[in-house]
Amino acid sequence: MSALGLLLDWTVIPVEPIAEGIERQLVVGDRLMLCRLRFQPRVVTPAHDHPHEQMTVVEKGRVLFTIGDEQREVGPGTVLHFPSGVWHGATMLDEEVILLDIFTPIREDFLTGNGQ
Repeated sequence: MSALGLLLDWTVIPVEPIAEGIERQLVVGDRLMLCRLRFQPRVVTPAHDHPHEQMTVVEKGRVLFTIGDEQREVGPGTVLHFPSGVWHGATMLDEEVILLDIFTPIREDFLTGNGQ
């Protein structure tokens, strides 16, 4: 690997179907993970928490996020931060949604196929 590190384009990263209406692509570093998720309209991700710190960037579409006991509707360009242990979930609205999720540490459960 060069001093630049890894240089990829989304078109060459494998697409993994993980549930009905959800596809995921992964880029994994030493201590950081980037997930690009494509959701069909009206897909719901159940609220959950995890020990990983997470940031989410809405690249495309509109999403209703549940964060703790609040709900927020957001669109492209929005950045959300979920500290470790924060309860969160999402409902895709009436269009395709693309999210970029960044995790630290790496979600080992995503690498073994046990996580969504």
